[in-house]
Amino acid sequence: MELTLESPQTVRAEGRVYIPPPQARFVVISDIDDTIMRTGVANKLGMLWRLFVADAQSRVAFPGVAALYRALHAGPSGGDGNPMLYVSRAPWGIYDMLDEFFRLHGIPVGPVLFLREWGLSWRHPLPRKATDHKEELIGHMLELYDDLPFVLIGDSGQHDPEVYRKIVDAHPGRVLAVYIRNVSRDRRRIAEIEALAVAVAASGSGLVLAADSLAMARHAEGLGLVEAGTVAAAAGERREQGERAAPEGTRDLREATPERTAGAVDRGELRDLLDPGAPGAPANVVVEPEARAPSHRP
Repeated sequence: MELTLESPQTVRAEGRVYIPPPQARFVVISDIDDTIMRTGVANKLGMLWRLFVADAQSRVAFPGVAALYRALHAGPSGGDGNPMLYVSRAPWGIYDMLDEFFRLHGIPVGPVLFLREWGLSWRHPLPRKATDHKEELIGHMLELYDDLPFVLIGDSGQHDPEVYRKIVDAHPGRVLAVYIRNVSRDRRRIAEIEALAVAVAASGSGLVLAADSLAMARHAEGLGLVEAGTVAAAAGERREQGERAAPEGTRDLREATPERTAGAVDRGELRDLLDPGAPGAPANVVVEPEARAPSHRP
């Protein structure tokens, strides 16, 4: 579609509109920072350097993430065309860099990248707070795609567990799975992750806390969200990126029913599996009832 800005000076551009095909089976909503690319949002100075100075070529994608996202976009048939929506608290000023980064790594461009206006000025050099930014945008997307379920992907380092818990609570039966990249050993984040796990399990869906993309790919393939062979493709991509060390195995927290699974999290069993004091990379953990709710099956 053609776009025209008429004032203060005329600017013309061409945009793209994505209409999901009839065979689309679900919508993917993903964070970007520390979910797709290594950003280190917990380190504010490092994050600002990477946001405003590093170019697309110097940024690093998590190994295997591109293969996983291509598979989610393609779906189990290989041609589903599932919408890919990317939500970030980063400023619109880095849109061009992100667009190039996605293309360099072969990550489906979306077609939507939802960033935000930081409102920076010399008097206000830090971004304005936008605690409801993601929650509001995801709520709008749930209304727009009201006939499709959702897959939510984020990371444990910032606000994604809190936001996704609210989404699961407010929209029962709409979330097929929640994938959280486990990037933090901060004990202060455990409580929010547990609250998310309780909400997801109680709803009859599944939560994957993943230190690597293979754990997400394995769960998605087992659930029938992606084509068979996605795990192998993600593993091959890891090798191409020089990640030759075998990832840690996945630990399961599964009970017969959603209620019993949520109760196990309440009793501290997830905290024990995560073991934030253990050395090495954070663990991969799947929290999921053995009998998933019918509304959460793809």
